[in-house]
Amino acid sequence: MIDALLAAIRRGVRVYDLGRPMFPGMPQSPNHPPFAHSLPRRHGDVTRADGGSAANDLIVTGTHVGTHIDALAHVSQDGRLHGGADAREACVGGRYPDHGVHLIEPIVCRGVLLDVARTLGVDCCPAASEITDDDLATCVKTTGVAPARGDVALVRTGWGPRFDDGAEAYLGHRSGVPGAGASAAAWLVDHGVVAAGSDTIAFERIRPGNGHAVLPVHSVLLVEHGIHIIEALDLESLSSEEIYEFTFVVAPLKLVGATGSPVRPIALVGRG
Repeated sequence: MIDALLAAIRRGVRVYDLGRPMFPGMPQSPNHPPFAHSLPRRHGDVTRADGGSAANDLIVTGTHVGTHIDALAHVSQDGRLHGGADAREACVGGRYPDHGVHLIEPIVCRGVLLDVARTLGVDCCPAASEITDDDLATCVKTTGVAPARGDVALVRTGWGPRFDDGAEAYLGHRSGVPGAGASAAAWLVDHGVVAAGSDTIAFERIRPGNGHAVLPVHSVLLVEHGIHIIEALDLESLSSEEIYEFTFVVAPLKLVGATGSPVRPIALVGRG
């Protein structure tokens, strides 16, 4: 594997940025603290004797804002976290020492794009539509690329470009948002993925006016099987170039005991 990686580097690789920009007012789930950015010090506030100055930033954000990864502490079901831990007792001093995002090692593995929208022949899956196991199987049949044990699977609904249209369009409160259902989650489990992601605000089918009232896919992936979820991905470049297999790289911040972390995932594809 190392020899193959070095050979690919020598040939050159194309880098696809799968992360969303972070800025005040960006689309995000209202369930999480918003992103805020300010400059406590600006150039010229303090000038050194040699004429130089520095600026610095203050950032306040929820951990599930922008493109982010869910730790196993994020969701519980019937009072239990993954592995059967009591969700209340697992929180120690306001942190989750055994289920926090700091325990997610950097992920470098094979990535697979399951481009449901392209497979269905549409720019975007219909609002509030459910992605099923049959939809994912059809993607594999169409492209010939199937996720295997240890891979990361990224599901494209085509909803991603609505991020640039603002929160109302991207969150789809009134329209609903397409996303995976329980059968799709079970399909991903059967294929042994270590993480799954999508181009929507939540890796779920969102019904009109329902918001995040229920999270069945989160329960299956995070709670039952310990499979991490990556949300708000930008998958348009991979789709437009019909790239279905790549090296996937992502590393969460080491936020000790936190339930998630902003991330900037990348896909690496060899040239030629």
